[in-house]
Amino acid sequence: MANEIILIVEDNEKNMKLARDIMQSRGYQVVEAVSAEEGLEKVMDPIPDLVLMDIQLPGMNGIAALGKLRENPATQKIPVIAFTASVMPKDHNEIREAGFDAFISKPINLKEFIATVAATLAKAKP
Repeated sequence: MANEIILIVEDNEKNMKLARDIMQSRGYQVVEAVSAEEGLEKVMDPIPDLVLMDIQLPGMNGIAALGKLRENPATQKIPVIAFTASVMPKDHNEIREAGFDAFISKPINLKEFIATVAATLAKAKP
């Protein structure tokens, strides 16, 4: 389980630090991006095992970024978890329909956060 690479795309410094600290404490390697555009650049080297993607980002939003990841053969199979405070039913439906592999709402529940990441990684392994 440990040593997988997690790309966190999050523009809020406190949320980034929290996610980074949790992932690193579990033995994951973390790559950080503060915008969807930066995330789309960083996703190519190294290719992560999982992406935690905020939805409300400056510039391109997380749903559009997911679309770009799914269009690219090199990144289309990377599991992507929506990591967002957008918890209205309409938002949740839009996120689910966009094709995210899982959903983590903010503020996070630590046990659910860790379990969702672990389950999504396990499901993605051949």
